[in-house]
Amino acid sequence: MPEGPEIRRAADRVARAIAGRPATRVRFAFPELKRFERRLSGKRVDAVDTRGKAMLIRFEGGLSIYSHSQLYGRWYVRPAGQLPRTGRTLRLAIHNPDRSALLYSASEIDVLRPAEIETHPFLSRLGPDALDRELTDSALEARLADARFARRQLAALLLDQGFVAGIGNYLRSEILFVAGIHPARRPRDLSDDERHALARAIRRVSRRSYRSAGITNDLERARELRARGLSRSAYRHHVFGRAGERCWSCGGVIESSTRGGRRLFVCPSCQPAAQA
Repeated sequence: MPEGPEIRRAADRVARAIAGRPATRVRFAFPELKRFERRLSGKRVDAVDTRGKAMLIRFEGGLSIYSHSQLYGRWYVRPAGQLPRTGRTLRLAIHNPDRSALLYSASEIDVLRPAEIETHPFLSRLGPDALDRELTDSALEARLADARFARRQLAALLLDQGFVAGIGNYLRSEILFVAGIHPARRPRDLSDDERHALARAIRRVSRRSYRSAGITNDLERARELRARGLSRSAYRHHVFGRAGERCWSCGGVIESSTRGGRRLFVCPSCQPAAQA
């Protein structure tokens, strides 16, 4: 599933293609949304925003298109009227005279009025966006101390979009590694320094992934490994997807486990379980 950084980068591409210009045609695949095609066609796209893993395309007049890509949704931007060669199913198309923004395979699309955005079943439950420029370390430390979250294991808490929006499976493993914290620990058991390190890692790792198109490893190290001929999949992450390989930092062997049906990766030397 695309995580917050991937959705934000997709939103950037869509915004460059259609924001600030009238949409000459808007087309929905879902019959219940067909009634909005005429209402949105001809309207200017005012902005393209994200909230965690969701995207909002805002039109003049107040209506917004909400989408969540889930596991398989993918945005394409193409010259006007040109469709990509793909076996995916087109769900939403927004055209202007020069460009087309096309959403394939997504199953969660809606058109919302301003008041409906704040009461939407998914959007209304979201915590702060990990990529929000206004989000601070101190705000995240306060959430870690909040009674709603403080007793939960971090392995589960970091995937809870009500805690922080936009973190998914690879970011979870990478954030905990950078913070040096074992996933079985709970916020209430962390020292002040550890809570600060975790809050800082949530922001820094998420933003690094956004800026670098998915790289969470140290960027200088990633450049060096790439120069040595390693593939992107080999140098992209600190620990995620690297079970049985050596930790770039300490040389220990990275381990993996399954938590809640999803893979989690840990360096036992850098994230000692004895602290749990």
